[in-house]
Amino acid sequence: MSLPPDQTQTPANGRTHRPFFLIAGFFLLGLALALFIFGSGWGRDTAVPNSASILEQVPGNTNSGLVQLPGDRLTSGDPAYDFSLVDLDGNVVRLAEFHGRPIILNFWATWCQPCLLEMPELQAAYSQYQEEGLVILALNQEESPQLVRKFFYDDMGLTFTPLLDSEGMVANLYGVNRLLPSSFFINADGEITAIHRGMLAAPQIEAYLSETIDSAQ
Repeated sequence: MSLPPDQTQTPANGRTHRPFFLIAGFFLLGLALALFIFGSGWGRDTAVPNSASILEQVPGNTNSGLVQLPGDRLTSGDPAYDFSLVDLDGNVVRLAEFHGRPIILNFWATWCQPCLLEMPELQAAYSQYQEEGLVILALNQEESPQLVRKFFYDDMGLTFTPLLDSEGMVANLYGVNRLLPSSFFINADGEITAIHRGMLAAPQIEAYLSETIDSAQ
């Protein structure tokens, strides 16, 4: 005999089977959803780090046969990382272009007071050792070309080379991380001879350059 639609057929033991089927249904639904999510890769971060773009920034720089990547702490004796940045005239400048010459990489910004105080000392060193091939690359950190040009040429009258590290990529590559000023001394073989954190004084620059220039002789 059929029952009215508002009634539920109950077995002889007085129990209903509907909750059991509901629980089983939800369990199977959850299992199917889990298999879909974790089995198919959906919802998982499958992005591959763009290590190739990093390697392209440091071609040929090896240490014991291995290319050093950002995050390694550079020390004296390590090969300097190669990079390319633009100067204030929009020209691309690559570190490797100066292979065979002593180099000072100086990381700075106009808001950094110690950076401003050491600039005359760097200029004096550049004037003294320019004939010996000294190159000073001043990598400005994430400031506009207009601001850098005004400070570098108009206010300070500097004659070495300013570069625009507009996104801080080279600073990150060298592990500077806004620890300004920071300076790296590189000899003619492309090896780092000294790393200085903080403002440079004239005697320190002289001592570092003595090792940097003499090491190539």
